[in-house]
Amino acid sequence: MISRRDAAKAAAMTALSYSRVLGANDRIGLGVIGTGERGTYVMSLFQKNADVEVRALCDVYAARIDKAQEKAPNTKTFGDHRKLLELKEIDSVLIGSPDHWHRDHAIDAMNAGKDVYVEKPMCRTLGEAPEMVRAARVNDRICQVGLQQRSGEIYLEPKEKFIASGALGKIGHIDAIWHGGPARPQASEPAEKPSNLDWVRFLGRVKYRDWTPGQYLNFRAYLDFNGGKMTDFGHHWMDVVHMYMGERPPNSAVFAGGIYYDFHDGRTAPDTCNALFEYDGFSVLFQSNTYESDYGITFHGDKGQLFVNRNRYQFRPAERGAQPIERRIPGDITADHVRNFLDCCKSRKLPNADAAIASISIIPPLLGVQSYEEKRRLRFDPVRLEVLPF
Repeated sequence: MISRRDAAKAAAMTALSYSRVLGANDRIGLGVIGTGERGTYVMSLFQKNADVEVRALCDVYAARIDKAQEKAPNTKTFGDHRKLLELKEIDSVLIGSPDHWHRDHAIDAMNAGKDVYVEKPMCRTLGEAPEMVRAARVNDRICQVGLQQRSGEIYLEPKEKFIASGALGKIGHIDAIWHGGPARPQASEPAEKPSNLDWVRFLGRVKYRDWTPGQYLNFRAYLDFNGGKMTDFGHHWMDVVHMYMGERPPNSAVFAGGIYYDFHDGRTAPDTCNALFEYDGFSVLFQSNTYESDYGITFHGDKGQLFVNRNRYQFRPAERGAQPIERRIPGDITADHVRNFLDCCKSRKLPNADAAIASISIIPPLLGVQSYEEKRRLRFDPVRLEVLPF
C-alpha cells in the first residue's frame, strides 16, 4: 500500500512535471468535443484567458465545426473524439457533447492523460458517475463539471453570510424553481439528414433509430439521451442545495408531472416536472413547468428567507419591520468556473465542482427521473448509494 508521504510526493512530482510542460509553451492546449451552441460559447470563455490556446475541434456535424472554426481558426478537426485525444498538443478537453456521451468522452479523455471540463449534467445514469470519478483519480486528472454556481461570488457570498453564520436559522424547506416556458412541438425539418452529419455516431450507445430531426436538435426532450428538465436544470439547483446544506444525497424522491402538452411528436421527457426530495431534517421541492416565472432557489429558515439565482440574492429577516438585504452581480459566472478549472490544471488541486462532488448532486435529479419512469416513490440509502426495495 502506498504511504501518505509517497502519495504526496507523487502528487508534487505530477504538478511539477505538468508545470515544466507548460513552461515550454506557457499555454494550455485545449480540445473541444461537441461544438454546438453551448460548447462553442464556453470555448469562447476559455479563449478569454491568455494561457489557453484552442488547438482541435470535434463534432459529428461538420457544419458545426465550420462555425466553431470562425472563432478558433487553424484548429485541427475531427469527427471521432478518439482521434482528437491522440494529439500530444492537447492538454485539456472541453466536453460540450449531448448528455449520453458525457461519460464516454470524459473517461476516454482522462485515460488519454487529458484534464476535463465537462458540461452538466455530469452523466445520464447513476452508474456512470462513480466510473467518471474513478477515471479522474486513477489517472490523476482534473475533472471539473459545469456546475458554475460553485465558482460564482453571487452564491459564495450569501452561503457564508446567511447559511454558515446561522443568520437564516434552522432551514426546514427549500424551493428550487427553474421553469422552461411554454411547451412546443419538436422540429420536423430537415426531413432528410444532412450529408455531413454522422447520425450513427451521434446515437452512440443509444438504440439505433432512423434520422429524426427533433431528436438531434432537441435531444433533451427524449429520455434515451438524458433526463429532460430534471437533469438539465435540476442538476444545477440540487447542486446548490448540496453546496449550502452538505454533500449528502436525499433519503427519498417522488415525482409528479408528465407530458401534459402532447404534440404527438415522440417526446418522452416530461414537460411538467415536480420532484420532492426528503433529506435529514429538511425537504426540497424542485419545479420546472411550462410557464415563466423568476428562477432561483429559496431557503426557508426560522430566522428568515434567502433567495438566490445567478445574478442576485435577497435575505429577508423574519423580524417584523426588518429591511431585506439584497445584492446584484451582473455577468456570467461560467467565466469564473473556467478560470478555476485552468488554475487547478496548473496547481493540481481539486476544482470547485470536482467529479466527486458532482457525482453526489446528480443523484437527486436522476432519482426524480427514475421515480417518473417507475411511477413510484423511491427510498434511497445515502450511505450505500443505492435505491432500496419497496
